[in-house]
Amino acid sequence: MSPTTEPEPSGVTVRILDKDYQFGCQPQEKEGLLASARFLDERMREVRKGGRVIGTDRIAVVAAINLAYDLLQKGSRGAGLGEATVKRLATLQGRIDAALAEPPARSGA
Repeated sequence: MSPTTEPEPSGVTVRILDKDYQFGCQPQEKEGLLASARFLDERMREVRKGGRVIGTDRIAVVAAINLAYDLLQKGSRGAGLGEATVKRLATLQGRIDAALAEPPARSGA
């Protein structure tokens, strides 16, 4: 591998609401991805614990709306997001959407 070539993406498994999701990411992004997954898992558990929302997809949407609202509120108070952060969030959102679109893995036979 030449010095200008980026390392190959590696597979990372994250667990959100007791389901495993597989993501590909660069080695330097792994810790951020894991931290993001833990944060999302916590937020989704809070939504589920509230008892008003049933179903993983609906819980994910409510958690996403809450997170987006929080980000927009911070942005309106002058703590705007940089372009790199916005791109990173869009990339992560795409990965989450793709993972949620996959059929769940079946255990047993």
